Amino acid sequence: MLSRVAERVYWTARYIERVENTARLINVFNSLLLDLPQGVDLSWYTLIIINGSEEAFNDRYKVQSERNVIKFMVSDLDNPSSIVNSMFWIRENIRTSRDVVPVETWELVNELNIFIKANLQYGLNKGARHEFLEHIVAACQQIVGLIQGSMIRNASWYFLNLGTNIERADMITRFLDAGMAVLLTEDTSPNQDQIVWGNVLSSASAEMAYLKATGDMVNGPQVVEFLMTHAEFPRSIKFCVDRIGVCIERLPKGQELLVKVKKHLDHCLNYQDFERLGHPLRQHLNDMQIYLSALHNDVAATWFALD
Repeated sequence: MLSRVAERVYWTARYIERVENTARLINVFNSLLLDLPQGVDLSWYTLIIINGSEEAFNDRYKVQSERNVIKFMVSDLDNPSSIVNSMFWIRENIRTSRDVVPVETWELVNELNIFIKANLQYGLNKGARHEFLEHIVAACQQIVGLIQGSMIRNASWYFLNLGTNIERADMITRFLDAGMAVLLTEDTSPNQDQIVWGNVLSSASAEMAYLKATGDMVNGPQVVEFLMTHAEFPRSIKFCVDRIGVCIERLPKGQELLVKVKKHLDHCLNYQDFERLGHPLRQHLNDMQIYLSALHNDVAATWFALD
């Protein structure tokens, strides 16, 4: 498999996951603002901080308003991770590697791209934002379902799954960080903990899985532990890390790389103090994002610089 094709399918998966999870993150924040009491001071700019985009945002916008944050994350052409830019690269990567993915993928990607461009104003409009974002999430899941259900488990499939799980693990750290950011504000309410962590579960489509796994009410420590360590839930960090290891191992040169990156993968799972949710957890989440970035660099150096 040519390294440039491997890189395209890897980034296709990452961008699809990024589009879906950016839509999820905005939606859960939107829900939090509606559910929390009026006295809670929660800024939309928190999303920019969580994504580590302060410098890029501040270069573009002088006001940290809801509209500017949504515009930056959804439609800003100068933001490489905006939904519109991510869709551009999904489409471009699929266009140039259509022989290694199911033929229907190209059609579904184009349909989603057209929908987003035609309905951008609804993303900025509070009244229609939820439906706009939910459509994006559903369309991304349809594309991923097509790939998962109809591809031979060859190198292309492993590169796609490698990209998906690296991006997903990173984004789950950001969902958790979003919850922590809200709870560390000075304003509190009696039901705030349950509201916040309920919305975090919702952002990962994890409500039913959490209830079946724990049989308990929503509470912060259990939600964090579930999303970080549950081995059988596809959106937990442990599940993603385990799949990353399997994908690397099954690819050429994988055994050698797996030895090198194992400490990064192990670090993602070594947090134990779930009863104390605060700045130490936020620091661990930040460290995980750094390690996942380093893992990407190792993947790129191993497979994408060969042609």
